[in-house]
Amino acid sequence: MEKVINNFSWKVAGEAGHGILNAGLMFARMCMRGGLNVFATAEYPSLIRGGHNHLDVHVSDRPLHSHTRHVSLLVALNMDSVTKHSRKILPGGGIIYDGVEMKLDEKDFPGINLYPVPLLEIANQCGGMIMRNTVAMGASIALADFDLEMFNTVLRDNFGKKKGEDVAEKNIIAAKTGYDYIKKNFPDGFRFVLRKKENSDRIFISGNEAISVGAIKSGCKFFAAYPMTPASSILHTMAANERAYNIVVKHTEDEIAAINMAVGAAFAGVRSMTATSGGGFALMTEGFGLAAQAEVPLVVVEAQRPGPATGMATHSGQGDLRFVLHASTDEFPRLVIAPGDVEQCYYKTVEAFNLAEKYQMPVVVLTDKYLGESFISAEKFSDEGIAVDRGLLLSEEELQETEDFRRFRVTESGVSPRSIPGQKGGEHTASSYEHDEYGFEREEEEIRTAMHDKRFRKFEQMKKEIKNPGLVGNGYSDITIISWGSTKGPVMDAMRMLEEDDIFSNFLQVLYISPLPVEQLTDVIGNARRVVIIENNKTSLLGGLIKEHTGIDIGHKILKYDGRPFSPEQIRDGIKRIIEAEERVPVKRVEKEWQI
Repeated sequence: MEKVINNFSWKVAGEAGHGILNAGLMFARMCMRGGLNVFATAEYPSLIRGGHNHLDVHVSDRPLHSHTRHVSLLVALNMDSVTKHSRKILPGGGIIYDGVEMKLDEKDFPGINLYPVPLLEIANQCGGMIMRNTVAMGASIALADFDLEMFNTVLRDNFGKKKGEDVAEKNIIAAKTGYDYIKKNFPDGFRFVLRKKENSDRIFISGNEAISVGAIKSGCKFFAAYPMTPASSILHTMAANERAYNIVVKHTEDEIAAINMAVGAAFAGVRSMTATSGGGFALMTEGFGLAAQAEVPLVVVEAQRPGPATGMATHSGQGDLRFVLHASTDEFPRLVIAPGDVEQCYYKTVEAFNLAEKYQMPVVVLTDKYLGESFISAEKFSDEGIAVDRGLLLSEEELQETEDFRRFRVTESGVSPRSIPGQKGGEHTASSYEHDEYGFEREEEEIRTAMHDKRFRKFEQMKKEIKNPGLVGNGYSDITIISWGSTKGPVMDAMRMLEEDDIFSNFLQVLYISPLPVEQLTDVIGNARRVVIIENNKTSLLGGLIKEHTGIDIGHKILKYDGRPFSPEQIRDGIKRIIEAEERVPVKRVEKEWQI
């Protein structure tokens, strides 16, 4: 078979507790240091030990945005891993497994190369069974014909500082022994190989880490959270950096405490954030409404996972869109941003803090497990254009010049001058009650109407400021894709695959869920040859929102709600079925219902 160079998908699989995540991320970092593009994502159960874990590393010399459903090389640490994943292995691919602990028959795996390596035996010789992964990675590097010394630098960085040079050197010996075993016993080589490219100065980062870095960059000084997958690593990252950046980080007793602390800190004048998943946000809804009523700037990260209730704690989905749009009592404006990649996680978190303060309202950064916990090689984030905008936060000098300070003054824009506790002349009342311009509780019809209208005018101002990304791809296309959030990555890779099959597509990412880019959506859909909407939920939540706001019902839908993200191959195949059927489902326009 012809060699496949720099298009490599490596999967390591086994029980929880086998060090799957650490092994996979070290392999990915090695590839990135070799100048290659890398995307890594893991699947694991809600267990400390047992169950089944696997991590996929997709490697290429061209840009990557997602994982792939195919496997070039499987490292199977138990028989369950072989059973679950061998059908995904490409022709000419292979399985590395412990030939002492497991017995595989070649006739059961046609077109697949078997590489029995005494993983446990070698690991015990080098320092203990925990090094079995390292032995397997050395064997993988030998099959890929890659640079073992580059992996040694990763081992030194990973173990040297945390566990000491002795542990690092033992792992280096284990990797070398696994490498040598393959070279000696399987000299014929492997179909899928890796070749170094010019190394660019990039970072290897997850979506949750990018959000954390964005928060720190924007000047966040208070973070409170109760750990809830898949948002927990935001708490870990913020806690790891609290001393370096003078941040107060609180691991609270529950989500109610977290959001109320965050609201209090924001009221006191510091930039404040909390993070949770859908179940935790359900507990936060009253505090979320408090931020809206008191017009306190607050950033909330909601990292989605499948529900309802506890649902699937360690898996991914996009089922909370309507929830975050309508959470808490009554109506109030909130900005909802759904980043689609690590760059947007960083830059849009910075924007979230600025807009929260500028418009004095709660902002939700809506992500999910796939985006938040997957890692990708990316260009370093730029500081260019990043500035802190604290809105109408008055200084004491400005307050002294104000004869009659009204914290909730009714203005044309809806945004009122703001003070923080301790500022002379800025005293005011803030509570969860409806109030007048001074913050005092009032229930008169005229005051209630004026305050409600004032809050919504801020939303109208915001609509003029934010700009949704433009259409990506071919100007004239066979099909236009509309999607949001983490589906962006698989969509981008699927578009390239479609073009290889002479199917041309373009893509509109809905980055802002609220306010929705209604005019842009109407224009794009109205001028498209075919339109398909792609979502990780059952009922096409974004599709329903688009129909509600535009009157347009998008007929073609590709939906997935099994707790796993789309692969680009699934999107490609779904779009090909739509086009090959040569049955254009019309975009239907429905009559809006108008009420006064």
